[in-house]
Amino acid sequence: MRRFLLSTTKILVSAALLYLALRKANFSDLASRIDLASLGWIGLAIAATFLQIFVGVQRWRAIGAECGAPLTTKQAMRFNLIGAFFNQTLPSAIGGDAVRLWLVARGGAGWRAATYSIFVDRAVGLIALAIMIVASLPWSYHLIGDPYGRSALLLVDLAALAGGMGFLILGRLRWPWLKSWWGTHHIYACAVIANRVIFSRQRGPMVAVLSLLVHVLAVVIAWCVVQSIAAPVGFGQVFQLIPPVMLITMLPISIAGWGVREATMGLAFGYAGLMTNEGINISLLFGAVYFVVGAVGGLVWIFSAEKAAQGGSPIEVPE
Repeated sequence: MRRFLLSTTKILVSAALLYLALRKANFSDLASRIDLASLGWIGLAIAATFLQIFVGVQRWRAIGAECGAPLTTKQAMRFNLIGAFFNQTLPSAIGGDAVRLWLVARGGAGWRAATYSIFVDRAVGLIALAIMIVASLPWSYHLIGDPYGRSALLLVDLAALAGGMGFLILGRLRWPWLKSWWGTHHIYACAVIANRVIFSRQRGPMVAVLSLLVHVLAVVIAWCVVQSIAAPVGFGQVFQLIPPVMLITMLPISIAGWGVREATMGLAFGYAGLMTNEGINISLLFGAVYFVVGAVGGLVWIFSAEKAAQGGSPIEVPE
């Protein structure tokens, strides 16, 4: 019952935010700007999305090895594509993580190692995104003149950065009760692993580069979408606006980020002195690109050995 209510709430949040955002959208204008050249740019965006998934696979493999959940590149790519599909169908922007966890655990790694690999991978990605936003703040403040917009950007980023740094600091503590108390045992273990990965001479630099590249590719995907409709937005503006939007979209309060992303993108563009409806147009096409990639992941899932072995029964993961 609790899961049903949570899913219903997320569906309602997506629907409400989409309704509020799409009131400002002009679909006839958007459709008139899509031509053969636009499809070429959308194709590039889809290709960049597959590249983004592949880069994420390499980071996940490095982290998984530290967690006791080793994966081959082919296996991890397949799991990430399947996760991309479930990200579009489960009531959360991170619903695919639960499915990836199930796939890794079912492959023999065990629930604990699988959970740790997914959680640490997400945490490292969040920290990298927060650092990227902090590094661009001087330019973002120049772009966003509205004081409320500046305050919101600073508040969201500092909250994410504080959470990430707090997580890493937790892993450096040596208090015995952190290992033994049920409330901190697993989170502490993940924090220790995250520190080991990030500050490793062997894996640290590679994980850092891969983490930043994942987010840079999100900007590239958005830029391809901008070019597809010839929106009057520069690459620098996209680079400064997309990362904060992606950070907010990570909140698991909607379906695949729909509604949250459109509302946030429209607001961000307005604060930056750009046209709100352009932000919504870009967000819709951005989401459509991920939807197409998710559909490919759906085909991977349909023809996967795990799907055949499951026999159509629902996927069960621990809460």
